[in-house]
Amino acid sequence: MEGGPVTEPAQAPIQVVVAIDGPSGSGKSTVSKEIARRLNLGYLDTGAMYRAVTWWAMHEGTDFAEPSAVVEAARNAPVEISTDPDHQFVRVGGTDVTDAIRTPEVTSQVSSVATVPAAREVLVQRQRGIIADSGRRIVAEGRDITTVVAPDAEARILLVASEQARMNRRGAQLGGSQDAEALRQQVVGRDAKDSTVVNFSTAADGVVTLDNSELTLEQSVTAVMDLVLRAVPDLA
Repeated sequence: MEGGPVTEPAQAPIQVVVAIDGPSGSGKSTVSKEIARRLNLGYLDTGAMYRAVTWWAMHEGTDFAEPSAVVEAARNAPVEISTDPDHQFVRVGGTDVTDAIRTPEVTSQVSSVATVPAAREVLVQRQRGIIADSGRRIVAEGRDITTVVAPDAEARILLVASEQARMNRRGAQLGGSQDAEALRQQVVGRDAKDSTVVNFSTAADGVVTLDNSELTLEQSVTAVMDLVLRAVPDLA
């Protein structure tokens, strides 16, 4: 009896975690989302998680001067973050806070959460859970992804830019609504606070540094894509 056509078994999707770190205004969020779109991967903005916990803590009247209270907020905040690069949202307890977590009020307090080591540990576990739930097919960006959250990522990149370039980008993002000093606090000031607990200015061993100070968005995306495909050639 003649057999039918032989069907090759479906190939499992390639597992790849792309870890991208960098300071404020380095373009890591925009670039990471575009890489996720082009490679059909999920996207995790870990900074949004810190912001969401901050929003929740403010909403609950948490005393930011009390580390244990901050840790409790990190542990209990009912945060939901989309990993679809084309449909980004952040919800806390069912409330959409996608825009609210980007306000100057929240921005000014984010470091009160991000600089508490025990709170970071709680959120790192949450972030690792999201990466695992994605089937390890995700682009994750933040400040400690390459070193703490996903040190075993297939591609690890530190995206940096000059202070002026970063301030210009953040100013454009905010539509020129911030004066120079407020802008400096948002970019340089927060980086200075967060750098007391995590190093996102110098690449760890095995992490590739890309300075995109003089690059356009498309050039930055192309450069990062080249690095990812060099690390995981089977994605090409």
